[in-house]
Formats: sequence, structure tokens, C-alpha cells
Amino acid sequence: MTRLGAILLLALPMAAMASAPDTSPRPQTRLDTPAPAVQAIRPNPRPQSEQMAAMARAGSLPVTGPDASARPGLRPPEVVEEALFKRRKLRKGAVCGDLDIQGEEAGPVPGRISGCGIDGAVRVTSVSGVRLSQPALINCPTAKALNKWVRKGVQPAFRKRVVELRVAAHYACRPRNNQSGAKISEHGRGNAIDISGFVLKSGEIVTVLNDWGRRAMKKAHRTACGPFSTVLGPNSDRFHKDHFHLDTARHRGGPYCR
Repeated sequence: MTRLGAILLLALPMAAMASAPDTSPRPQTRLDTPAPAVQAIRPNPRPQSEQMAAMARAGSLPVTGPDASARPGLRPPEVVEEALFKRRKLRKGAVCGDLDIQGEEAGPVPGRISGCGIDGAVRVTSVSGVRLSQPALINCPTAKALNKWVRKGVQPAFRKRVVELRVAAHYACRPRNNQSGAKISEHGRGNAIDISGFVLKSGEIVTVLNDWGRRAMKKAHRTACGPFSTVLGPNSDRFHKDHFHLDTARHRGGPYCR
């Protein structure tokens, strides 16, 4: 190789380096290009059938199909009609403003002697679904007390098996205990009712005279004190050995229960 060829060979790389760019071959980021937005990743909604299955597992709901509703089904028309009929019947026979007290309005009852009589009497035939052995002529406060006692005292005492109250006495214009010269009885004011026993669903008749020793009978007697202000039974005196006397007369010292 001649001297001139060697010089040219050495000069080629230097020329290549002189012509190389000063910047990196990587592409530059454009300043006017917005950065891509970060989108939230949401789960896809589950099919309705899977939703119903989850609800069934959580709340023990029966699953009948993908289109089943969680709402209870409508009652048959005959069931609805029967319920409405019963309610209309109760409303028609209700007295004292309470559907649980069934009977009829009796109006004012004049007394044949001074101290007797009822301003607004009702003739009650049942309370809280429990019939009375005879219609009881009393006033509304006494009817409401009787209803409360049966619902909260008598039925729990007898485990909701009572279907009838044996009524021994209701309104009567007479002196206390039928004793001549005594004060007018609360029966003469419509404030009192006497109960001699209870008829159970089985047909059994439980009486105060024969079954006073039963726990249920004693509990029924005890729970009458509260709804009624006077409660007398076999432990009070000889006049009440066969029945409970219940009245709503007010006493200065509070309820009198024996």
C-alpha cells in the first residue's frame, strides 16, 4: 500500500465521527401530548341469577330462578277477602273504641235506687277473642280492664288455652254482698264483673271453687291486680270463695287486692 492510501484509510473513521449527530437516537417525548388517563378498573356486574344466589345464602331466601323476586308472593284473593271480612265484622261489633272488645252499645242505664246506674253502658260478649258465658252489662273502663286482664294475665297463665269466661255477675243495682244496709255495690255502677271460672280449648271447665289451688288460677287472680283496682278471691272472705270480684273503683290508697 502506498503512503497516500494509508493516509486516506485513516481519514475515513475520523470523517464519520465528525458527521455523527450530537443527540441520542431515542425519540423525544412531545411536550404537547397529554399523558394517558388512569382508568379505574371496575368489576363487571354479576348476572341476576348470581345476585339472587348470594342473597339466598345471606338471608336464607329460596332461589326459584334467575327472574325470581325477593319479595314475598301475594296472598290468594280468597285469603285476603276472608281477612277483610273478619275485620269488617270485628269493626261492626266493636265497642269502647277497641276491636278486641265485642258487644253492643246499651246506652244509659237508670238505677232504681239512688247510687245505681250507668251513663254509657255496653253489653260485652267477648274480649281478645275469648267469649263470655253471658253478655256482661258494664261500663267501658271495666270492659277495657277485662280485655287487658284476659290478654296479659289470663291467657299467659293458662298458656293461651282459655276460650270462655264464666261470668257469675255483672250489673246489678244492689248493696255490697247483698247485705241490707251496706253501701251500693260497684256492680250497681257498672264498675264490676264477677268471674267464677274458665273454659279451656279441651272443654275442661276450671272453677275458682274447685281449682283455687292450681298455679294457673292463682296467677290469673294475681295478674288481675293492676288492670282492676279491686280484686277479691277465696282468700278475701266467705262471700268470694267461688268467684273473683273485679272492679275499677278508685281507692285512695291504691289497688286493693286479696
